[in-house]
Amino acid sequence: MNKIVIAIDGFSSTGKSTIAKRLANQLNYIYVDTGAMYRAVTYFALKNDFIKNKKLDSEALISSLEAINISFKFNDELGFAEVYLNGENIESEIRTLEVSSYVSPVATLSEVRRKLVEQQQLMGKGKGIVMDGRDIGTVVFPDAELKIFMTASAETRAKRRFKELLERGHNLSYDEVLENVTTRDRIDSTREDSPLVIADDAIEIDNSDLTIEEQVETILKLVNKAIKKDLT
Repeated sequence: MNKIVIAIDGFSSTGKSTIAKRLANQLNYIYVDTGAMYRAVTYFALKNDFIKNKKLDSEALISSLEAINISFKFNDELGFAEVYLNGENIESEIRTLEVSSYVSPVATLSEVRRKLVEQQQLMGKGKGIVMDGRDIGTVVFPDAELKIFMTASAETRAKRRFKELLERGHNLSYDEVLENVTTRDRIDSTREDSPLVIADDAIEIDNSDLTIEEQVETILKLVNKAIKKDLT
């Protein structure tokens, strides 16, 4: 079967990664979580004290980018690829609220974006890939055969994120999570380099009231249409 590039963009906590993983598994495509890549850089910055007193030392991080090696390794037991930073599994470490609080400022740095976009574009050269993030359909793969933009209300997304963090054992309030979600929306949408916008040819899906199964079913139909169109 002809393979295509599926670009999934959208706001934080819209479940992009969950849907992208399901699609990749069903289509036997490669899945790449670009948000995890930015989280890995953020975790690196925190671990190396480039973020102190809630301030990011941009110059120190930029000068250390060559020391950052991000990779994905498939975990058979979990059924998806986990994130590694310089050979260390950091899948759990990058999902904390602390990392979430600083990932948007890190992602605004042009030098960071250039480094990661280059890696992402190389990953998608052979097609047969599902990639999710903030600028996949606009910057990374502007010629992707299928572009999806996922959204949901800030309150819905905060509830999902709050539940996920509680299940991971984090002690925090819903209001903290909601503030984090709305702050990330603002930063992601207003940054100068590759702001979060809907590509002109993207299909918008509001999943506030959709189950995961309904979302996957909807997108699989769009995938089949895109493949047929690509063959003509």
